[in-house]
Amino acid sequence: MKRLFISIFISLGIGILSAVLTSSSMDIYTYLNKPSLAPPSIIFPIVWTILYILMGISAYLIYKSNDKNKKEALIIYGIQLILNFTWTIIFFLLKFRLLAFINIILLLIFIIIMIIKFYKINKKASLLQIPYLFWVLFATYLNYGFYILNK
Repeated sequence: MKRLFISIFISLGIGILSAVLTSSSMDIYTYLNKPSLAPPSIIFPIVWTILYILMGISAYLIYKSNDKNKKEALIIYGIQLILNFTWTIIFFLLKFRLLAFINIILLLIFIIIMIIKFYKINKKASLLQIPYLFWVLFATYLNYGFYILNK
């Protein structure tokens, strides 16, 4: 149980750290021209908290498996966490929307690779990542829209 909490804390911690580092620039969301499906800003912390918890549970399921490929799968998990973290910095703090878009495309690629690798080890772990994939697909649409509408 302790390792489950550690796994959840790691993923939540990444999200909290990126939010803390970018908190001074998050209000920019209010002032940007928004794509048509952009949700109110209150939605983001709620959704991300749920997703980070699911990500942590998923990683724990892989970690506790005896599969010989779990190390590689967890490395991919770590890479996508880093890409997730850096996207927030690039988009909000640095305000480089195009670079953020490139970052989120890489993030999508690593999420898909992670889901495939997780599926081969633990199907439940991979399924827990599906909401994350869909949310990042939506975030990719938003990122592109913000880039186009705010050049």
